[in-house]
Amino acid sequence: MKRQTGIWIDSSKAIIVALDGDTEKITEIDSEVENSVHHNDEGNKGTFSGVHHGNSDKKFDDRKKQELDYFIKSVLSYVKKSDELIVFGPAQTKTKLEQKLMTDHLIEPGKLKAVETADKMTLNQIVEKVRRFYNPFEYKEPKP
Repeated sequence: MKRQTGIWIDSSKAIIVALDGDTEKITEIDSEVENSVHHNDEGNKGTFSGVHHGNSDKKFDDRKKQELDYFIKSVLSYVKKSDELIVFGPAQTKTKLEQKLMTDHLIEPGKLKAVETADKMTLNQIVEKVRRFYNPFEYKEPKP
């Protein structure tokens, strides 16, 4: 039996739905990625040291990139044994995950079935979307 996995992801969390026959396993991973540009601990947007002005934006961007890379690696650790994979979500994190999968050859060609845009969703909506994607004939459209 194929292990089919769906990942809803944005920069704040990832919800992984793994279907293995009739069983499903749902895993939620919270992200440590900072989304705020201004930090209370940093004070103003820069500091002066003599004639030099230091700006914390580059430091923040570098830290955010490292945190996002760590988050994506932790998500990928849950899907290594998947036979089929779908990735969806509202923001650019899904495309960063796709790029990581492809550039690092972390998944065999053909296993990534789709990368789709999706808004914020409830847990039930995420599970239903994954089930519908892999088993479209089990769901019938309601008649008007």
